[in-house]
Amino acid sequence: MVSLPEELQARETAARQRVEELQAEAAEVAVRLERARADLSRLEITRETVMEVLAELSVADVAPAVEAHDVPEPRETPAPHGIGVMAVPPWREGLVAGVLPDVYRDIVEIVADARGALQAKQIVPRIGLEATTAKIEGTRGKLKRLVERGWLDEDTPGRFTLARHDGDAGHVNSR
Repeated sequence: MVSLPEELQARETAARQRVEELQAEAAEVAVRLERARADLSRLEITRETVMEVLAELSVADVAPAVEAHDVPEPRETPAPHGIGVMAVPPWREGLVAGVLPDVYRDIVEIVADARGALQAKQIVPRIGLEATTAKIEGTRGKLKRLVERGWLDEDTPGRFTLARHDGDAGHVNSR
């Protein structure tokens, strides 16, 4: 018969071995997760860059041709305050929500489908996020950016609606 201390020692050894195995697995998963995050980041940046280039090309297609002698003198432009590309292009005639990054497009579509103005805390669960303060504030920042760029309106502080542009009502999801 095995004594109680010997049985406890055997179980402790087995548990320690299992913990070590799981730690090794966790380390391997952490490495794979970091690689996947790096891949995701590169793809997001690539997509945003492509969307910006496409948005600029669509502006160039719409803008009338300018003679070389009609080009105004280049003006000094302010230095950008951020690094990277503009993920949310300013709204303009003919531009559809499909050019926006996924989460921004989802937000615009949710607001467009709503019967009235929505608050950030109402939008967060609809885009699949947990309704925590951090997620609500992050979404509020995205909503403010969409207002700044002309996609949404904020007639009442904290309440967002689809921006109304002459003749485009109902065409948010058009392709």
